[in-house]
Amino acid sequence: MKITKSAMDAAVAEGILSQEQSLRLLAFLQARPEVGPSFSLTHVLYYLGGLIAIGAMTLFMGLGWEAFGGWGIVCISLFYAAGGLLLANRFQKQGYAIPAGICATFAVFLTPLFIYGLQQGLGVWPEGSEYRDYHRYIKWHWLYMELGTLATGVIIARLYKYPFLVLPIAFTLWYLSMDLAAMLVGERPDFELRSLVSLYFGLLMLGLAFWVDIRARHSADYAFWLYLFGVLTFWGGLTAQNSDSELSKLLYFGINLIMMGLGVMLVRRVFMVFGALGSSFYLGYLAHSVFEDSLLFPIALTAIGLAIIYLGVLWQKNEQSLTVKVRSILPVALRELLDSK
Repeated sequence: MKITKSAMDAAVAEGILSQEQSLRLLAFLQARPEVGPSFSLTHVLYYLGGLIAIGAMTLFMGLGWEAFGGWGIVCISLFYAAGGLLLANRFQKQGYAIPAGICATFAVFLTPLFIYGLQQGLGVWPEGSEYRDYHRYIKWHWLYMELGTLATGVIIARLYKYPFLVLPIAFTLWYLSMDLAAMLVGERPDFELRSLVSLYFGLLMLGLAFWVDIRARHSADYAFWLYLFGVLTFWGGLTAQNSDSELSKLLYFGINLIMMGLGVMLVRRVFMVFGALGSSFYLGYLAHSVFEDSLLFPIALTAIGLAIIYLGVLWQKNEQSLTVKVRSILPVALRELLDSK
């Protein structure tokens, strides 16, 4: 819920708050440190700058860095990581939680580069492979970099406790699942296997996100990035499945509807966005393939849309009473999580 000056003025006009109380409450809320992401210009600048810095040391690393040699890369990565942590400490002392979390996350993302340089320096790095391939290809020998990144991520997350630090952990777990699949099959997995691995990994990630959401229901939103990666990998793997069965396609539509319902219940927009995309894909398939020349299909679809709008009206009228009845039968932890949204 976004609380604005206009909302406070409306509360004053209704006699709920006095003018002095509204000003004091608004000042109190604005002074509270924000640790979760939101779509504001300040947060966009924070994350844009952080992702550019992270990308510069990960996705956009060129072959020119090889000239420094393994030990040179180790020193450079340590230097940048130390700078990131120093900035994180400085921002933390000044009360800027999001920049502090981004800088600490930048240090975690340098771990694969550090391990790569270390292996190069020790002479144990496999020939015919480069650091920039880490983000392009699936290979078993990335495991050392991934396990090291997970360990570093967990340590720094325990020290700084910022939600954004979950991002490199979730990102690396996804990479790890793909590389483990490559190691188990003994070769580069095909598209079908990768999509299945992505689907099941996404389910596990969503389960982990839900567990974290319940455990952290009284603190910061540590589950945000886990939900994001979980939905991305699960929905992507699900959508990539190839099937000629109409029943399977209908099941896909049903799963996307369930995702939208979960998005409403958990107040997680990522479920709503991808659930709506998947539902649109299925309806588009029906329109262009199954009912291509049918005159009744658009009429029936319009009727369904209007019926859904009517259900929304009924829900709005009875939302409070229905919510109380449903939540009364839920476990205490889940009820507290939903009440905090």
